[in-house]
Amino acid sequence: MSTLVLSISAMVLLMVAGYVQYRIPNFTRRRSDANMTRVVLLLVGVAFGYLCTRYALTRIDAYLAFLNGLGLVHVPAGVILFLKRARGESRS
Repeated sequence: MSTLVLSISAMVLLMVAGYVQYRIPNFTRRRSDANMTRVVLLLVGVAFGYLCTRYALTRIDAYLAFLNGLGLVHVPAGVILFLKRARGESRS
């Protein structure tokens, strides 16, 4: 995969990850639950990012693959949080 495509997708996915990390406290009742959710997402993201680096051909592609893996884990949570916000749902 080209470095340009990896760079663009890394930027987009990191924006999604930032959105998720920013919005999690708005939809959780306790601060400890929000922190636990953040930690779990980050740990799974780091693990998935590491697995993505195993298939990269160059060092820069490995870094970008790591960032893509980290961001990709946040996409389902981002969709859920976006839909919860659109519906006007309260904390759970």
